[in-house]
Amino acid sequence: MAASSSPELVQAHVELWNLTYSYLKSMALQKPYLPRLVRFLVVTGVLALDAPVATGDSGVYRLTPLSRLLLDDNRANGCTSLAPFVLAQTNRYHVGAAMHLSEWFKGGRDDDDTPFRMAHGTDQWDAWRRDPQVNKVFMDGLGSDSQLTLDFVVTRCGEVFDGVGTLVDVGGGNGSTARAIVRAFPHVRCSVLDLSHVIGDIQPCDGVQYIHVLHDWNDEDCVKILTQCKKAILSEKPSGGKVIIIDTVVGSPANDIMFQAQVTFDLNMMVTTPGRERDEHEWRNIFMAAGFRHHKTRPVLGFLSLIELYP
Repeated sequence: MAASSSPELVQAHVELWNLTYSYLKSMALQKPYLPRLVRFLVVTGVLALDAPVATGDSGVYRLTPLSRLLLDDNRANGCTSLAPFVLAQTNRYHVGAAMHLSEWFKGGRDDDDTPFRMAHGTDQWDAWRRDPQVNKVFMDGLGSDSQLTLDFVVTRCGEVFDGVGTLVDVGGGNGSTARAIVRAFPHVRCSVLDLSHVIGDIQPCDGVQYIHVLHDWNDEDCVKILTQCKKAILSEKPSGGKVIIIDTVVGSPANDIMFQAQVTFDLNMMVTTPGRERDEHEWRNIFMAAGFRHHKTRPVLGFLSLIELYP
């Protein structure tokens, strides 16, 4: 667990996010160009080139902290492989949607319209429902990144779970986050709420319960979800309870590569969903609209923050 909190891993994690979504830059410019593969991998930090070992040799290539995140056997880093995350975020649905970004900008649209819907005739969640294979790839990818994130939360911010007896993971995917919490804190009873096709085939896990729920990401739906969370907290534990959010707070921390990851992922949200990544002011407006009294925010993993929200 200690290895997963190293500054080197934090840097490699955010670099991997930037690389995963780098195809969006080309789609936005509509002038994609692919240099020679190995040279590209060296320039982007996936591989490193040592000095030539002999006259006429091009040198020796080696792994970097970034490429080690992609290894199936990733025990040296103390975390799970993020190769499933890369595959999940570069699937044909997402790439196809990004190719409609320019057309989407130019055309008239309503609040629910997205390049994804323009490309595929439906939203992301319905596409996954229709395509179980891609749904599994996508959920496995989110699960691998959630595992790494929870390692950081447990290592650096484990006190956030002090006094927590029950926890509901809203939109919890395949339950990776909930299972990680139960492993670290066996006394916590976790429930996962998500779409039926997401959790329908998941094997039961001790300490984790799976419940169906419909969710989305725009401001209005966020307010509705948080309002229901507040009602559930007050009905279950009138004297306490809180919402724990692990998400991007755009502009925090003030670091160029972290900020690049935040705004690149915001572009991904614009392509695939009606949602967005939010800054501190935008988060505060949603919390107030949902009736919460106050919140605490702190960085937890590079470009991500942990928010504790109190009714």
